[in-house]
Parts: sequence; structure tokens; C-alpha cells
Amino acid sequence: MKTKFLFSLCFLWVAFNVSAQEYQPQIGFSTETGAKTNFKKNKAVDNWFISLAGGGSILIGDDNGQASFADRLNINPQLSFGKWFNPYFAFRVQLTGGPIVGYDADRTAPTLFKQENTFFASHADFLLDVTNLWAPYREKKVFRLIPWVGLGYAQRLKNQDISRTESPTLNGGILTAFRLSKRVDLNVEIQGSLLNEDFNRIYKYHLTDFIAQGTVGLTFKLGKTDFEVIEPMDYALLNDLNSQINALRSENEALSRRPVSCPDCPSVVPTTIVNNYAENVVYFRLNSARIDANQQINIYNTAEFMKENKAPIKVIGYADKKTGTSTYNLTLSEKRARAVAKELIEKYGISSDQISIEWKGSDVQPFNENNWNRVVIMTTGK
Repeated sequence: MKTKFLFSLCFLWVAFNVSAQEYQPQIGFSTETGAKTNFKKNKAVDNWFISLAGGGSILIGDDNGQASFADRLNINPQLSFGKWFNPYFAFRVQLTGGPIVGYDADRTAPTLFKQENTFFASHADFLLDVTNLWAPYREKKVFRLIPWVGLGYAQRLKNQDISRTESPTLNGGILTAFRLSKRVDLNVEIQGSLLNEDFNRIYKYHLTDFIAQGTVGLTFKLGKTDFEVIEPMDYALLNDLNSQINALRSENEALSRRPVSCPDCPSVVPTTIVNNYAENVVYFRLNSARIDANQQINIYNTAEFMKENKAPIKVIGYADKKTGTSTYNLTLSEKRARAVAKELIEKYGISSDQISIEWKGSDVQPFNENNWNRVVIMTTGK
């Protein structure tokens, strides 16, 4: 078992082939484009935002084009709230409304008939931050470009003798964000909404009516504002392996300083060592019972030991104390233990009679380092 463990460390040494160093988590940035990067899932209360904005809108359809732009312009407030699920994808709900003006040229009056009403609208949108999708993610970017699409509903209220109208909406636009501080952005947004042809109460068999809007406002970020890149293993585990690699390098350097020729060594009577004890560990990711490929060597070594020594083995699952409740962690540690036992039986042909399974949850912590306790320990008594 010791020889195979040293072989595993040597393999890692060749793979790294550089001086070992402390690994630091990538929080708030990535080295590759966002599309090629995996990010840790933040808490449900993190990465929310609220936006307050105001600007102008015009109703486009039928006879409105016969009036001047200034006569058609309306002032509208805007409220949005939503959440970023990763650096480039978000969902929001936006509310807007206020005065709206339309014109009818079919009236008998010599001039355009002006329709002055109030409307309100809401829509749910999917936002895509292309500056973090197609380029490396940076939480401190000064400028971000965010196109979006959504579906919604609009209603134009009744006014005097003109009836109420309503319509589903198809929405789209471009949001630009300028970073003012860690929690505040300045937003400039242009957007449009497609509505039913009769939303402006004039029927001329056009396909749609249309509302165009332009707004400026502020976005306030709530909870945690950044994201962390997922690394293939725990930093503490990587640092421990690197320390072992450096120790092997030091031993190799010491061996290289030995003389070229050495006197003959006296003959040694070979002794047979009966090894009837083994202990191996399988590390798991946070909140996971799936066995990573880089952990298979430990399961393989245990299986070989069991075949050579006809030894029974105990598989014990654990969970770290700082994540999840005691009840949840007990179930998670059971899943981890059963996953390792299943791998020994189905992949390496070990009899189930040689395996006993236990799970301790997070009430028992075999290691002082919290992250190391996301493990299954495979052991057999002397």
C-alpha cells in the first residue's frame, strides 16, 4: 500500500512539474471566458438587485406618426428587481407605467384627436451579460453590456368615453451598466414592447402597436456581489499534496549528491512482512456523494489489498461540520459510504461479505481541517 501511495505522489509530481505553491481561490474574477468557467452556487439571498429609473416613452402605431415627436413623448418611472445566478445570466421583473399619448386622424375634427391616458405594464426578463460571457469575468468591470428578452402584460386605462385596452407584450432591449461602487451601478437602458394592434384603440389592420422607452437609473446590489470559480479540488488538500511533492523532491536532491560508486553492501536475509492493515480515504466535493476520477486510485489500492489479503474492510462516511445540519450531514455521509462500497463491489469485484458500512455524519470529525472531513475512510483492523 505504501509503494502504491508513493507512486500516486510521483504521478502528481510529474503532472504539476512546477514548484508547489499555495493555491488561492478565484473570487470575483476568472482567467477564462465566463462561458468556459464553472462558478460556485451562491446562497439564495446573494446577488439580488433593485433598480430605480426614469425616462421617456412614445407609443408607435397607426396615426401617431402624424403628430410631432415632442407631442408624443411621455415621462415614465421604472422599477426593477431580480437576481444574478452567475456572472452572465440573470432574471428580473420590471414594472413601468405613467401617462401615454396617442392620436386618431379618423375623427371629424379638422385636427388630430389626442388620446391622453394612463398605462401600466410589467414583464419578466432573462438578462445575458455578454461582457462576462464572451470575456473573462471581472466583478470590478467599469462597463457591462447586457441584452435581454422577456414576456409581459400591459393595460391602458379607461378615459372618459374611451374603453380600457390590454395586451400581452413581447419585450426586448439593451441595458448598459457603469460601475460606481461595489454596490451601485449607473444604468442606461433602451427597450421596446410589441403589443396587440388595438392597444391604441385604433383598428387599421396593422400587425402590432409598439412602445419605445429610454431610461436612466441606479441599480443597488444586495447580499454577496461576486462569484467564486470552482477549483477541481479543495485548496487545503492541494496544498497538502504539494507539501508531499516538495518533500519527495528534497529526498531526490539528497540522493543525487551520493557518490557514484559505493562499497558492496552485506547480504541481507530477506524477511517476509505480513501486512494485514490498511487505511485509505476518498475525498468528496462540497455537498456531493459523487466519486471524482482522481479518487479512484485510493479505491483501487484498497481493492487490491483486500484481494491479496482476503481481508474484510470497514467503509465509514463523514461530512464536514460547517456545512448543513447534523441530520442532513448524516444522510450525506451515508450516501458517500454506500457510493464507495458500491464502487468496490461493482467495479473491482469485491464481495459484499467483505465490506461493512458505517456513517458518522458531521458529529464525528476525523480531521482537524474542516474541509478534509468530506471523506470516506476505508480501514481494516490489525
